[in-house]
Amino acid sequence: MDGVINVHKPVGMTSSDVVVWVRKHLNTRKVGHTGTLDPEVNGVLPICVGRATRLAEYLTDQGKSYRAEITFGIVTDTQDAQGEILHSIPPEVNGDDFLKILPQFLGSIQQIPPMYSAVRHQGKHLYDLARQGIEVVRASRTINIRRLEFISWQESDYPKAVFEVDCSKGTYIRTLCQDIGDAMGCGAHMSKLVRLRSGPFRVEESWTLEQLSESIEQGRDDFLIPFNRVLDLPRIVLTPERAEAFRHGLSTSQRGLSGSTLPESGQVQVFMENEFIGIGKCNDQSLYPYKVFF
Repeated sequence: MDGVINVHKPVGMTSSDVVVWVRKHLNTRKVGHTGTLDPEVNGVLPICVGRATRLAEYLTDQGKSYRAEITFGIVTDTQDAQGEILHSIPPEVNGDDFLKILPQFLGSIQQIPPMYSAVRHQGKHLYDLARQGIEVVRASRTINIRRLEFISWQESDYPKAVFEVDCSKGTYIRTLCQDIGDAMGCGAHMSKLVRLRSGPFRVEESWTLEQLSESIEQGRDDFLIPFNRVLDLPRIVLTPERAEAFRHGLSTSQRGLSGSTLPESGQVQVFMENEFIGIGKCNDQSLYPYKVFF
């Protein structure tokens, strides 16, 4: 069994918990997830099965979309609702203030990873250091926010806003929420989060564990997405002759392509007709094999 399952991870389970669940129900060991979701976050979690586990690094690198709720006036040590409250002061802010601040966070921006994260410092996870009460200086990272869309505003002593974001790999939405709160002068934390998309996988097409269990019990595998639908990379189609050459580690020029054009550089997914055969790298107007699957 080879392919990717678009799982809708429920609140309360870790990403590793979902992997264990899939291994048990499919009775296979070769299963892996494509990027951690915190236990309190629900939504899209692509799970690779069989040979598709070799695609995990590419799926992890793809862009993400989220719907987040931000609560203003309350700051926590983890930047989300699970942490200890550091301070809380009812803020004097409104929806217009929030709308005015959002454009500052569009495009390429710098973000400092939170202490409660899996980022490593001198071989140790930051969250392990944070639990010991140790805080270290973290270097900022460049992330890309492609879309920030206001959804709703809830007025209260500690007002809340819901917004959606399209972002690059490595973006911490809880840090984004805290940074927005800081920019508004009142502090904030992320109170809820749903992952709507990971690469081509969307929440409206995801499978709950209950749906998966029912399908498996009925002997179906309609939840398994084949290789040719899982990567958000340019698609290159080779002639049968050059596909065989690709499988044997040989490069191919534009003349060996069937109805497609080589990009100047970067990685591509390689097909022979509709059959996915691997990942290639483009350079100097040639295609070079990188990972061969079939």
